[in-house]
Amino acid sequence: MHFMHPALLWLLLLIVPLTAWHVLKQRKSDPSLRLPTTQAFDSMPRSWKEWMRHVLFALEMLALACLVIILARPQSPNSWSKTDIEGTDILLSLDVSSSMLAQDFSPNRLEAAKDVATKFVSNRTSDNIGLVIFAGEAFTQVPMTNDIATLVNHISELKIGMLEDGTAVGDGLATAINRIKDGKAKSKSIILLTDGSSNTGVVEPITAAQIAAKYGIKVYSIGVGTMGEAPYPTMTLGGMITYTPQQVEIDEKSLQEIANTTGGKYFRATSKSVLDDIFAEIDKLEKTRLDVQSHSHMDDNYQPWALALLLLLTLSVIIRYTVLRSIP
Repeated sequence: MHFMHPALLWLLLLIVPLTAWHVLKQRKSDPSLRLPTTQAFDSMPRSWKEWMRHVLFALEMLALACLVIILARPQSPNSWSKTDIEGTDILLSLDVSSSMLAQDFSPNRLEAAKDVATKFVSNRTSDNIGLVIFAGEAFTQVPMTNDIATLVNHISELKIGMLEDGTAVGDGLATAINRIKDGKAKSKSIILLTDGSSNTGVVEPITAAQIAAKYGIKVYSIGVGTMGEAPYPTMTLGGMITYTPQQVEIDEKSLQEIANTTGGKYFRATSKSVLDDIFAEIDKLEKTRLDVQSHSHMDDNYQPWALALLLLLTLSVIIRYTVLRSIP
């Protein structure tokens, strides 16, 4: 048993001098009637009430012990439980460039990607998942975590304009690699989602893919966009956004090469339903066994001792004022 104030348990030693005092008191107690000799009473049996005085004292000492234990604050001990679960390290690298506002997905590509990504991470409760966003630059939105609620909140808050516009696929992938490479899981995967071709950034996409392969990280690349034309956003002189049909251009060759280099797989999402199917397939990624330790919270455990104290005091009062009641 764990105690918050274990030093108070030394008060239990008070029982020793109190017991000695009780014994001496019984030996030196004076008779209530003085007689020249008590020889005539030697053959008389001892009354059970004489033993009840010792029982009463024992009850009071036990009550004192319960009180001391309560003051020391007994608590349930620290308990660690180890469970063996399946899990993997996954990092989402999402394109948030302005082209993700294209409306070939309902309501647009970004909102569709956010919705599907949210459902994906919500089902991966045993995994460590992180979130990187990129446009003209890359940024770690959420480091690796198993706090699914926090991750979902950050995904829901993604919007266009958070980063300088552009499509730095290589930087988005390199930032994701930097965040996931030190993970403890044997299986590490990056889901790279973009709707265009890399047109800016410091790191070339294929260079980033080679780095990922070096660390044993699989990249599942997803090209988002319908076949043919899609309504893309265009800023007017008055600051208004209009949508005009434009040809969908995705560098599928580069995304395919990234996936092949890392042992992953390339997908083309032409609609939200297809994107759902893609994430469902990725959900079947290889998993690895993880030993997870969980700590149980310590709670005060004085209630049984308080109940025992109450019962002992009640019993001692009943004995003192009934069985051992003295006449004034």
